[in-house]
Amino acid sequence: MTHLPPEFLRRPVAHRARHGAGRPENSRAAVRAAVAAGYAIEIDLQRAADGVAMVFHDYDLDRLTEATGALGAQSAAALGAIPLSGGDGEGIPRFSEVLEIVDGRVPLLVEIKDQDGAMGGRVGALEEAAARDLAGYAGPVAVMSFNPHSVAAMAEHAPEVPRGLTTAAFDPHYWAHLPEATRAHLREIPDFERTGAAFVSHQANDLDRPRVAALRARGVPVLCWTIRSEADERAARRLADNVTFEGYAAALPA
Repeated sequence: MTHLPPEFLRRPVAHRARHGAGRPENSRAAVRAAVAAGYAIEIDLQRAADGVAMVFHDYDLDRLTEATGALGAQSAAALGAIPLSGGDGEGIPRFSEVLEIVDGRVPLLVEIKDQDGAMGGRVGALEEAAARDLAGYAGPVAVMSFNPHSVAAMAEHAPEVPRGLTTAAFDPHYWAHLPEATRAHLREIPDFERTGAAFVSHQANDLDRPRVAALRARGVPVLCWTIRSEADERAARRLADNVTFEGYAAALPA
């Protein structure tokens, strides 16, 4: 297991980078703003049709761009030419471009979106692409995924990069596409040891889950998502070591 660098617990983590007016989520502008403010950064990875790791949250283009359809059906070049809604015309960035912008100046937390569709084992290509981009990157970086198979794949492709599990209550209202057996399995985080995970990033309103408390009692770093106010941050920090935030300016350490 590769341990999570302490810097990930010191600076609040900007969710999908420091997005806001004129700075779409996961955009270059949002990344630059987070770096300038001194925040750690969380971004999401999806895979283009030609295998390139792209920084984008959704599986479809509709919500975040004027285009439609599946991101994974487009090449990296085509995606780079699709402007993000609410921005300055910049297209969807490649992971390699974001790594160049951050350049090790702040911690970078990378969530690999599930490519199986059901949190199963049909993964590996996006993880391999991410590992290629990360080769030689010298700054503080860690990867995570809701899919334990993705975390295990990162252990194979980039064993030197700290990895963790993104975890949740897996409420059926939000996770209706998963069978209850899968939700029940994932919500108790049974794959932590198997995947060699070094941390979890857990749903903020489920931080009192006994399994999360047990991991933290063992010294496992517990991050949480997504905090949207100072009051919620104060509550979360009673049970978590750091927060992933958006919509307000989280306080930086002195």
